[in-house]
Amino acid sequence: QVQLVESGGGLVQAGGSLRLSCAASGRTFSSSAMGWFRQAPGKEREFVATISWSGNTVHADSVKGRFTISRDNAKNTVYLQMNSLKPEDTAVYYCAAAETRWVRVGITDYDYWGQGTQVTVSS
Repeated sequence: QVQLVESGGGLVQAGGSLRLSCAASGRTFSSSAMGWFRQAPGKEREFVATISWSGNTVHADSVKGRFTISRDNAKNTVYLQMNSLKPEDTAVYYCAAAETRWVRVGITDYDYWGQGTQVTVSS
């Protein structure tokens, strides 16, 4: 079993920055692919970014160049640095862990989920 706890969400003005963190416990974190997803009100959950055990990354087109996923295996933590935030980035952001080493972009590829952290971007 894996436990994931997100933190770092909040209210920010458009153009601002936030860094989300996801602390993992209960499994060998360093061998797991990790991902960030988000869900806006009335919309389906969507892929944001993923990182492999070795640090390879994939970002959704909607956040490419603004968001960066990274991980610190010594701290069992994955991060999402979000810059140049837009009102359309407003959503609950979820951290997820997959029982694979390699990058994954599908919701069903992930086995464990955090409870989410709210990000609100005001215009």
